[in-house]
Amino acid sequence: MSGHAVDSGTAPAGDAGPNGLTHLDAAGKARMVDITGKDGTVRVARATGAIRMAPATLEAVLGGTAPKGDVLAVARVAGIMGAKRTPELIPLCHPLSLTGVEVAIEADAALPGLRVEATTRCTGPTGVEMEALTAVTVCLLTLYDMVKALDSGLEIGYISLLSKSGGTRKAR
Repeated sequence: MSGHAVDSGTAPAGDAGPNGLTHLDAAGKARMVDITGKDGTVRVARATGAIRMAPATLEAVLGGTAPKGDVLAVARVAGIMGAKRTPELIPLCHPLSLTGVEVAIEADAALPGLRVEATTRCTGPTGVEMEALTAVTVCLLTLYDMVKALDSGLEIGYISLLSKSGGTRKAR
């Protein structure tokens, strides 16, 4: 290495960079927030999303006649795996020791399609909302992959965080 100073890319929790953004240092460089001093609390997050499909595709999924097999079971497991892999996919997310991940998939004839809801839990110093959002997204992408041969009009969307709890909130 040269003799130049190197920025470690970490800073204490709550030590915000420009514009109050904690994932930027004072020079505006991306960094992973240092959560060493934060207390561990029970954290829970819920996220949702949906995939629209033709009524015949929804019928095949619900009837278990889709060519790739049990679409719902595979997608549910994929969502759980996605939550566990969040820090590998989202660069500045902390690796968490998740204590629970639930993925529910329900038919919605009004879409028509499927609605996905994921709930993630841990006890730790940072939240689990990215894990819940990732679980929903990976589940939806898996549903897409499992039925794309049946339906060229699939549409993924409506992904949002429903709730999160735990930790302490700072005044902004």
